[in-house]
Amino acid sequence: MNFFERQAQARRSSSRLVLLFGLAVAGIVAAVDAIVFVFLPHPGVLALTSLLVLLVIGAGSAWRIRSLGGGGRAVAEQMGATEVPLDTRDPSLRRLRNVVEEIAIASALPIPRLYVMEGEAGINAFAAGFTPADAAVTVTRGALDRLNRDELQGVIAHEFSHILNGDMRLNLRMIGVLFGILMVGLIARKVLEYGRFRGSGALLVLLVTLTMMLVGYLGLFLARMIKAGISRSRERLADATAVQFTRQTAGLAGALKKIAGVAGGSRFDQRSKAEEVSHMLFGEGLGFSGLFATHPPLLERIRALEPGFGADALDALKARWMLAPPDGLGEDVQLGLVGEGEAATLRTGVAPPPLPTMASAASGPPPLPGTGAQVRLAAADVAAQVATPDSEDYLRASAIMAAMPEPLRALARDREAVIALLLALLLDDDAQVRAHQLAEVNTRLGQPIGEQAVTLREQRLRGLHPMLRLPLASLAFPALRLCPRPRLEAFLDAVRALTDADGALSLFEYCLGKLLTVQVREALDPGRYAQFGRRKPGNVRQEFATLLAVVARCGNDDDASARRAYLAGMQRVLPHDVLPYAPPANGVAALDAVWGPLDALDPLAKQVMVEAVTETIASDGRVNVAEAELLRTICGVLHCPLPPMLESVGRPQG
Repeated sequence: MNFFERQAQARRSSSRLVLLFGLAVAGIVAAVDAIVFVFLPHPGVLALTSLLVLLVIGAGSAWRIRSLGGGGRAVAEQMGATEVPLDTRDPSLRRLRNVVEEIAIASALPIPRLYVMEGEAGINAFAAGFTPADAAVTVTRGALDRLNRDELQGVIAHEFSHILNGDMRLNLRMIGVLFGILMVGLIARKVLEYGRFRGSGALLVLLVTLTMMLVGYLGLFLARMIKAGISRSRERLADATAVQFTRQTAGLAGALKKIAGVAGGSRFDQRSKAEEVSHMLFGEGLGFSGLFATHPPLLERIRALEPGFGADALDALKARWMLAPPDGLGEDVQLGLVGEGEAATLRTGVAPPPLPTMASAASGPPPLPGTGAQVRLAAADVAAQVATPDSEDYLRASAIMAAMPEPLRALARDREAVIALLLALLLDDDAQVRAHQLAEVNTRLGQPIGEQAVTLREQRLRGLHPMLRLPLASLAFPALRLCPRPRLEAFLDAVRALTDADGALSLFEYCLGKLLTVQVREALDPGRYAQFGRRKPGNVRQEFATLLAVVARCGNDDDASARRAYLAGMQRVLPHDVLPYAPPANGVAALDAVWGPLDALDPLAKQVMVEAVTETIASDGRVNVAEAELLRTICGVLHCPLPPMLESVGRPQG
């Protein structure tokens, strides 16, 4: 099952959630009506009761969904988590940030917000958000203290799979709609807590309230059943994807063993908070089993990774950890994940540690390919790789991070410099065009920002390897997200002005600007961008023609080659339609009208779209680094994250 099939499955799961919610509401209404009928057997009263119950449930769900409008950040903060600073010197938090950055680069996703639940000693984590751009990954202090680096990578990779597979938005919707089911019981509980049961009707009110409490327990039962029924299969898929991410099973299996063997496991101390997000957690937060379990049994999950692991081995681990609880940072040294010197640096916080390496990696990351390197790409292979990073992509991410100059990484994490850095990526080398661009930047953000952008372009970005531009933008995104909304709006205006400057920007620079705009917009208003697409290719013929014509024209020097490239792409996506090659007069600016309709495509239709763009770019039989990065950028704009793939797909041709 590839990314597009998983997205389609997530959409079906969303429809299934609506159906189950409807059945649960019908059951609660029927139960309340039955109770009311005992006391007041009148059709009008029953109709009014049903309407009131529906209003209560609907209002509860609507209120809870609205309260989650802030996306992943809202969920993490409502759980009492604290955000990890970009410049943290805490050794375990810095290790967490290193792990997350590397996995984000490997999977071509924006780096999510990071949160820690300091008061929770259990080993657990969850990812929340409507879109990858507003995602937040939260881990417990127990996970940071008890897990070594490989195990932490396994857990984080598991959470990234939820981001990629569309599980996050489904999970947030589940929180919202299930809250409505619980409303009747919550109201009854508040009446019992604050009600004054006096007077002639007190006994009746008390009886009705207690009865509503019973109905509330029915709602709780139904909510737990719905969560368990939808989430268990998705947890198995997330485990499998995490192994693919980290190219080994030991890390994820080790984390699961510690949950099974350490006192407290993955349970939350604050059970009331864990109840609402139990279906989102890495491990069971409430300790449920059987019908109410939102996760497969731990031993089953471990055996899926290590078939020979048995209960006796687990008992031995429990006995060992009872005498000496595991220390994650200490294990890093023992397992060779870090050296003694690095461990001392981690613990003292004197200097940033070296980039993380996997214990299973036989050697360091390979060097980046030369800018003139070329490969052959097959459209179906590229589509299969979307949102499915493998071991080669992880190695490539390590190479990218190792090749990124430390001053650039520091600038990307600097809230004061990040806007100028990102604008510098979009500046043109032509002096006349750049002068026009700077005038636009100065008008919107001030002359100092424009001057800083020019300085960074000349001193830091000139000659930057093409494969480092998207990762640099990804590293800069967390700092950019911290800017106040008016500043971000001005930044987006400046990006739009730069990408429209005289139509002279390259297609890559235009698409990079569009990608930044999409990600910032989604981070500012996550609830608006949480829909699964439903359009079919036949509904967006002209948009396909425009996109492929622009890509073909920008990638070929003569009209004949461009026409062949265009027709190759159209043959892949609309083989029975005749849409002649007609590059738009306004060049890349014509793409402004196509992104929305194409992004609204059905998941399986998006797969065909990616294949069509690949066919267009690769029509001459070879793809260079710049073309590969253009393909990745287009995929990013259309929410089909393509990992670093130049040497992961096809064979180098020289």
